Amino acid sequence: MPSPALAQASDFTLVNGTGQALGNLSIRRTGSEEWRPLGAAPTVGASSAIAFNDPDCAFDIRASGANGSALTWSGVNLCEVSAVTLRLAAGTPYVEYR
Repeated sequence: MPSPALAQASDFTLVNGTGQALGNLSIRRTGSEEWRPLGAAPTVGASSAIAFNDPDCAFDIRASGANGSALTWSGVNLCEVSAVTLRLAAGTPYVEYR
């Protein structure tokens, strides 16, 4: 009898589609307090391969924005995606998935 596939977050490509330079990235499971470093954010319009593996799916991603304030993309689903593009609309963070 085959076992069911379990969803989990794994390696993905992160694209900086914000239109601005971002500082170092960090990540946490949604609802938790512990931020873990992800490394430097890609330059504007560029992408970076992120090595990642976690049994959960929902995460918050944080970076410092151009003015030094923290930007947080909340509830990012990292299961069954190959790329996540960080976006801003009128200063509000959102993501697009591929």
